[in-house]
Amino acid sequence: MVVDKVLGRLAAGLVLVVGLAGAERAQAQSPPVAPVTVWSVPDIDHLPDDENGRLVRYGRSLVAATYAHIGPEVADASRRYAGNNLACRNCHLDEGRKKFGLLLVGAFVDYPRYSTRRGEEVSIEDRVNSCMTRSMNGRPLPAEGREMQALVAYIRVLSNGLPKDAAVAGQGLQAMAELDRPADPARGAEVYRANCALCHGPGGEGVRRGVRGDALGYATPPLWGEDSFNDGAGMNRLVTIANFVHDNMPNGTSWVMPRLAPEDAWDVAAFVVSQPRPRKADLAADFPDKLDKPVDTPYGPYADGFSESQHRYGPFAPIRAEVARLRAQSR
Repeated sequence: MVVDKVLGRLAAGLVLVVGLAGAERAQAQSPPVAPVTVWSVPDIDHLPDDENGRLVRYGRSLVAATYAHIGPEVADASRRYAGNNLACRNCHLDEGRKKFGLLLVGAFVDYPRYSTRRGEEVSIEDRVNSCMTRSMNGRPLPAEGREMQALVAYIRVLSNGLPKDAAVAGQGLQAMAELDRPADPARGAEVYRANCALCHGPGGEGVRRGVRGDALGYATPPLWGEDSFNDGAGMNRLVTIANFVHDNMPNGTSWVMPRLAPEDAWDVAAFVVSQPRPRKADLAADFPDKLDKPVDTPYGPYADGFSESQHRYGPFAPIRAEVARLRAQSR
């Protein structure tokens, strides 16, 4: 299993947690939209050598090697916006171009949109900073700064020619059938040892390209510990990480032909989310309407009466049924 594609495939952004394009779609009812299955992204290397072309290429570099530009080990302390040495592409695979690998194609035309986590409309810049403070465990980028402008320019190019709110095939994550039992971290530890430890390390520590302090990041990112995504990241939610792992791990796996059985993906995901990681302050403020809280949010408070453990590991069907009952009751 790999993270320079999890974080090279699991983190940042996570981290996010869940991807810019798929994590917080608005609840409003709308007519069915035919999915966009084919799109055209300009050849970024051949964009003109003007301000926009340079911005887009810098944005791509930021996604590919976040740690080298704004990570916690860069020489200029004022540019240390990320709090870990992950890269955006650890969660947004192939620099955001892989279907069901937290695809960024279409993300730009999804914003502005209503965020249930914030309880208000947010911009694409807000969504980028959500990744910065959660998956990257850092601080917000200034909206007017070159790094933010470059990231937005890159995300805009990936949505080239797409209409507003386009339903792009491969956005977000797929939805495996859920278990009718809690996901099992102990069983997941065995799955991890057999399928993931070779790349991510027996202690989830990842594999550094160099040594601590050199701002070279990881060849394979850590999945937990002080240099991983924090507990508010989308990748710290079981449904997110389990589906991500199923469709993308071990490294090189495609959603067309998964290599892990669904039960193994659920359990190894439970093992990863059971591990220690940085804590984000003020998580209780997330989701002002607690009935909007995703069922796998691993931190309270909750409106449904179920325990934090069940929200973390499932089963989720009883939670969904109770949330539906409470919503109907409140109408």
